[in-house]
Amino acid sequence: MRQLQGMDASFVALETRNSPMHIGSILIYNPETAPGGFVRFKDILGFIEDRMQLSRTVRQRLVRVPFDLDYPYWVEDPDFDLEYHVRHIALPKPGDWRQLCIQAARIFARPLDLTRPPWEFTVIEGLDNVDGVPKGCYAMVTKVHHAAIDGMSGVDLLEALHTVTPDAPAPTEPDTWEPEKIPNAIDLLGRSYINAIGNPLKQLEVAARAAPGLANAIKGLATKDFKVNGSMLAPRSRFNRTISSARVIEGRRFPLEDIKAIRALSPGCKVNDVFLAIVGGAMRKYLKSKEDLPKKTLTAMAPISVRSTDEKGDMGNQVSAMIAPLGTHIEDPAERLAYVHQETVNSKAMTDAMGARNMTEISKVSPALYMALGAQLYTRMGLANRVGPPFSTVVTNVPGPPIPIYSNGARLESHMGLICLTDGLGLGHVVQSYVDEATISFTACRELLPDPDFYVQCIEDSFAELRDAAKAATKAPKAKKATKRKSAKKSAAKATKTAKTTTKKRATKPAAKPRKKAKAKG
Repeated sequence: MRQLQGMDASFVALETRNSPMHIGSILIYNPETAPGGFVRFKDILGFIEDRMQLSRTVRQRLVRVPFDLDYPYWVEDPDFDLEYHVRHIALPKPGDWRQLCIQAARIFARPLDLTRPPWEFTVIEGLDNVDGVPKGCYAMVTKVHHAAIDGMSGVDLLEALHTVTPDAPAPTEPDTWEPEKIPNAIDLLGRSYINAIGNPLKQLEVAARAAPGLANAIKGLATKDFKVNGSMLAPRSRFNRTISSARVIEGRRFPLEDIKAIRALSPGCKVNDVFLAIVGGAMRKYLKSKEDLPKKTLTAMAPISVRSTDEKGDMGNQVSAMIAPLGTHIEDPAERLAYVHQETVNSKAMTDAMGARNMTEISKVSPALYMALGAQLYTRMGLANRVGPPFSTVVTNVPGPPIPIYSNGARLESHMGLICLTDGLGLGHVVQSYVDEATISFTACRELLPDPDFYVQCIEDSFAELRDAAKAATKAPKAKKATKRKSAKKSAAKATKTAKTTTKKRATKPAAKPRKKAKAKG
């Protein structure tokens, strides 16, 4: 039995009917690489069962302390049932991409049963008319509670349920998992009492570790290593209100090579800056069409992983965050990218000065009761409609495998991330890479963004503008060099022609007559 940490517990406290706090993916598999070129649902169940020992997340359930007096605990579920967690459905004809997104949104909108291990996988067949996907492929919509994983530990779970070759054998190590007894209320209250006594000491310890970071932040402001300005304060937008229980999901794939090429528009630019600029351009287009674009730039919360090497595979969240202005007030795509790059460098410097790890550690000693009460009051009083948002949206970048991976022999063709929403955050984005593609997907409240087809078109248009600007910038120096070469050739030809003409004139000019000698005077 292990206790959750502060940030993990906050996701449990924020859980409501309208705000289920799980994250996930849409994974698309091609069974042509599997034995016989076909994968049965029974095969998928067997594959997951053989590899459950590779993930700590799969068989642990949450146990909450009465009255939320302390953080919940992870307990090995004595009633674990794999077939409850892995489901199987099919799309109706024609089985296109939009139908898959609608079905995924319906699945993703439903809260998880927190009396069981908080995850579900739904296998979806019938993808016969999805562009770019061969017939016979199937999808899997995953849901895992955010209290159990963050973006990077989600990648670890992805690795546990996949192989690097289609014919990789099952693990040979024996499965040593053992169920645990569910603790009763008296036991949990006793533990919470002991933790309450020790918590002030933990708070002092964390405060002592955080003090140098605070000092560095003050020093950085004084020496102007970074600056705090109004661009980090988000204006109110249509996406920063209370949300409904309904969801919309969409996304697009882009060549990773094009994403990397766009970086040339701003020296030192990172791939993440490109993604932020694309999202900023898309939100600008969408809100401008609704006549609802704030004059001030919108901002994004960009999670930063602080997970160390020895924490690889651990459950829970090891993330900090920075605020990234999106440049939605700038129309020119190249100027917007340069602005985003400048602002992210500034935000990163501030986060580094304070210490991203320290910011995470502080959350681990927040009193559980106050955290739960605060989350409930925020939701029940509808404060999202009254107070200013800390940021406009979320843009989380999760790097995926650079090589093809397989599940039960079927090759993973593509995957897109799904993100949880809460009051005040009605639109969230996940950007991912896999082999040679990059994906930008979004999850939104259906009432706040009722036209996902239009918003995904805004994303495509924003990407195309940056791509075309990068191509034009690359061609410009080449054209300039070609013009210089052409001009030099013209000058050389002109000089040669002039020289030949001069020589010819000299050759044809009559010789000068000799002057007569002067007569000598007598």
